[in-house]
Amino acid sequence: MRSSTSFHTRRTDFRDEGFKLLVAKLDAELEERDGAEHGFYDQFNSIQGLDRVLLVFDGESPVGCGAIKPFKADSFEIKRMYVLPAYRGSGAAHKVLSGLEEWAFESGAVRCVLETGKRQPEAIAFYRKAGYSEMENYGPYIGIENSVCFVKRFQGRIANS
Repeated sequence: MRSSTSFHTRRTDFRDEGFKLLVAKLDAELEERDGAEHGFYDQFNSIQGLDRVLLVFDGESPVGCGAIKPFKADSFEIKRMYVLPAYRGSGAAHKVLSGLEEWAFESGAVRCVLETGKRQPEAIAFYRKAGYSEMENYGPYIGIENSVCFVKRFQGRIANS
C-alpha cells in the first residue's frame, strides 16, 4: 500500500470497469452488514446513468471510488463511496471524497448530501471528520431507522488534497 501522496485519480462514468469491480465489492460488503435490509437499499444504488464517477488508483489498480449525482439545483448527492479494506486509513477515502466535492463545487453546487447506514460506524466517523453534519433523512430514507444522512456546505473554494 502506498501513501496518499502517491494516489492518483481519474474522472470517469458508470461504464468504467474499475468502478464496476469496486461497486461489486461494496455491494458484497453491504449485503453482509445489512442482511435482509440490503434489498431495500439496493433499489437506490443503481450505477446506471452515474456520469460523474471518481476512481482513486494505487499504480494501475483502482482502490477507491465514488460518484456524485444531482440532488437539487444547488447540490449533489454522493453515491457508491468505497475503498478497498486494505487501503482504509491510507488517505484513499479522503482522496475520493475531496475529489467528489471539488467536482460538485466546479459544477455549481453549494453543498453535498449523502446517506450511510448505522451499521457502518467507520463511514459515519469518516464523514464527521470530513466536516459533514447529520441532517434529517431525505427522500427514500425518511423514516428508515438504519439510515443516517449528512450534509456539507461549501464555503469559498474547495481544497482538493
